[in-house]
Amino acid sequence: PADRLGIARDCYRAYEAGDRALIEPHLAPQFTFFSPADPGIDRDRYFERWRQVQLYSAPGADLLRSFRFVRLLERDDEVIVTYEAEKQDGARFRNTEILSFDGDLIGRVEVYFGWNLD
Repeated sequence: PADRLGIARDCYRAYEAGDRALIEPHLAPQFTFFSPADPGIDRDRYFERWRQVQLYSAPGADLLRSFRFVRLLERDDEVIVTYEAEKQDGARFRNTEILSFDGDLIGRVEVYFGWNLD
């Protein structure tokens, strides 16, 4: 079986590094992403959003610089992640996400917005 906690770490590292190649092989073809801002987008739309994020990744932009894991738990076919993220401007916030696996690939992500830490 896949190292699901390692896959989760790779996905967040992809955002820190701005490297789509780190996350792309871990997402199932039928991948779906849910958040209040993007309720139920498919893999293609997710990567369109990824591209938009990378286009505006200059220092000072409202983008993510780093993640610190508060909670990283595997249960059945899910990995539950609570993280504190820092934006390029230094602002920090906390969210929780549920990564649902379909075999060795992530089939669904649900994002639950938390709160600002500053």
